[in-house]
Parts: sequence; C-alpha cells; structure tokens
Amino acid sequence: MTIPQIVQQRLHNQHLLGAPFARPEAVVQWLGAVQAQEYPGAAWGIAQRTGGLTQAAIDQAYADGAILRTHAMRPTWHFVAPADIRWLLKLTSPRVHAINASYYRKLALDAAVLARAHSVLANALQGGTHLTRSELAVALEQAGLLRPSDDRMRLTYLVMHAELEGLICSGTMRGKQHTYALLDERVPPATALERDQALAELARRYFTSHGPATIKDCAWWSGLTAADVRAGLELSRSQLEMTVIAGDTYWSGPSTEHTRAAAPIAHLLPAYDEYTIAYKDHRAILDPAYRELVVAAFGIVIVIDGRIAGIWKRVVEKDHVQLTLSPFRALDAAEQQALAQAVQRYAAFLGKAIILAEAQAP
Repeated sequence: MTIPQIVQQRLHNQHLLGAPFARPEAVVQWLGAVQAQEYPGAAWGIAQRTGGLTQAAIDQAYADGAILRTHAMRPTWHFVAPADIRWLLKLTSPRVHAINASYYRKLALDAAVLARAHSVLANALQGGTHLTRSELAVALEQAGLLRPSDDRMRLTYLVMHAELEGLICSGTMRGKQHTYALLDERVPPATALERDQALAELARRYFTSHGPATIKDCAWWSGLTAADVRAGLELSRSQLEMTVIAGDTYWSGPSTEHTRAAAPIAHLLPAYDEYTIAYKDHRAILDPAYRELVVAAFGIVIVIDGRIAGIWKRVVEKDHVQLTLSPFRALDAAEQQALAQAVQRYAAFLGKAIILAEAQAP
C-alpha cells in the first residue's frame, strides 16, 4: 500500500466517497464518535457522508435523540449513538477525569460537592425536563454550589462531570440554544460491556471506519493510552488488517480495491471533521509546503482528492451564506468544477443561496 492508497481508502472508509449512509445515526455509529463542539460544522460533516441530507434532517435526528451530544473523549463534545454512549463513557471517562483532575482541585470540586451537584441536576431535569446551561446554573446557584459572581469555569466542570458520569446528555434544541436532559430518560437501558469488550469494540470501530491508521492515531482520537489501544487491537485483530509503510504500521478493516475517480472530487470540510481531527499524523493529507497555512487537525479546509488544498470560511446571513474560498494553489478546470459542485452540495444542505466572495490568498 502507498500513501495515495491510504488516502483513497480513508475517503471510502469514512464514507466521503462511495456508498452514502441513509440516516445521521448510521454515520455516527459507524465512526464510533464524531467531534461536535461546533454543532453547525459537525452537522455538515455528518451530511457529507449521507445521500444529501439537509441541516433540517440532522437537526431533527438530534431533537429525536437519534444522535446525542456529550463529553466523551479528549475531553470535548462528541456526537455518539444512543446504543454506544454508556459503554463508551465507561471506557473513556476515567481518562478524561484524570485530565480534568487539576481543574477539579482548583475549583474545589471534591467528591461531596460533585455528588450534591449530581443530585441537583437530576432533580432539575427529572420528568423529561430539558434545560439550557444557564438554567442549570440557576439550579446550582440556588443550591449554593455556584455563585453568580463565579466565572463559568466551575459551571463548565460541574456539567462536564455529570456528562462523563452518564447522568446527563444533550436534550432538544431550544431555538439556537442547546439543552441538557437526563441520559436515562433519553436512552433505554443497555447491556454493559466489560472493559476488554469495550477496548476491542473501540479498536475495531476506529480502525474499520478511520483506517488505515496507526496506534498513535487511535490513542489521540480516543484519549486512551497506547497500551489500551494495543490491547484492543490484540482482541480484535482477527477483524483487522495490518500493513507497513516506511516503517510505520497501519491498521484497517478488510481491504477493498477502490478505483480512483476519473474526475477530481472536492469536499468543503468543517472544523474538527473526522477526516482531519481523528489522526495524530497528517502527512498523508497535507503537503508540508502548506503546513504553516492551516492547522490540519482543526481547520476549515478544502479537500481535493483527499488532500488538503485550501481553506474556506463562511458568513451566514438571513437569506444567504457568503463563502470565501482560498485555495493554496491554482486549480485546473476540472478541480474548479469539483469545487463548484462541493459548493452546490453545501447550498442544498443549508437550503440557502451561496454568494461567493472574491477568493483570497491564504
């Protein structure tokens, strides 16, 4: 296998090429988790892996609880499928708590305070109540766990701790505001996975959907240790394949031959898309000459045939969206056509007209 073949296989395994999914929850379950602190971008990332679903369709799946948003890994927000949320939290939350430990101490969030906060949040949300972060803050203030003069850091870690412990998760949207709900009221009970089972499932899911990838890539994505990833690999290796390129070992699901498309294919990827954020090493998709022009893991990027070829930005207005496209190099006619098609897909997703601003040099 060569680096270009890795790129092609990743595009197909991530379903940016090939057969699309029909539903948002199928995308999330296939990928294992989808980074989602920037909700509009994460929704667009999911839509690009489906057969043309719109923003409204993603929003409806989120409102219905078909996809959930919670702190699960690294730590940051992720979309997670209901069937996966409990075992994934049980596996990854101890690592996130360890990362957060210094903040817990700094904010005087000891075991007694956290237990009281959990009780307050459970009482406030019981009975199918969905509350915004500000409304949760009021409940915590009334219980003496938060002062109006406190900075929001204490609130952030009280709420995150409750997410990591599987007490709360995303509720329905209220306008443009996110809400929280009790996880047990959003998700039916499920059989728990033992830790070895969870490690094996996470490794299988990651390398099948994101591979070819390395152990370091998976450790970065999941927040687990390299030793944990190796243990998961060992338990699931009968379902995975290994290849070595220039001394680096890559793992993936059973390989399939993918013929490179005759015409270029472009994607407008959002910030934190799984195609960029889910890897520690970005050499396969980013020319070193452009490294200073984009933070590959986090950038809002133009991708052509699997390689980062520029950056883009948007300004959302009431009846249209203004896009500024900034390729790193001159695009040939076929690449320009592919980029125009990507813009059309984005317009269809938003249900709004697109106005292209004059291209800018990055």
